[in-house]
Amino acid sequence: MTEQLLTSLGFSLALTLLFESIFFFIVGKRSKWDFLLLLLLNVLTNPVVVMSWYLARMYTKLNLVLVLVFLETAAVVIEGGFYRKYAEAIKRPFCFSLAANACSFGAGKLIEVLF
Repeated sequence: MTEQLLTSLGFSLALTLLFESIFFFIVGKRSKWDFLLLLLLNVLTNPVVVMSWYLARMYTKLNLVLVLVFLETAAVVIEGGFYRKYAEAIKRPFCFSLAANACSFGAGKLIEVLF
């Protein structure tokens, strides 16, 4: 169980970093500082979101859709706040955070469905 969870956490983080990095460059961002910020924020938020999701699934009877919405919203708000405070070239930080997370989440769900 522990090995499976660690593998899942690592895989989720790697895919999130990949998809959000691709998104970063597709939308025309080029600041090295902002790219580093994106990577660091995802390293901090992704494992917390994934672990919280697994714990909620395993140990609670909460509505999982609401849990997912809460966790993803929290990630968007936290990352958006850091982008607003520290980013050099991200003019609409909460929109950027929402779009990056939506792309990453959507790509992850697509992979889930396909494989």
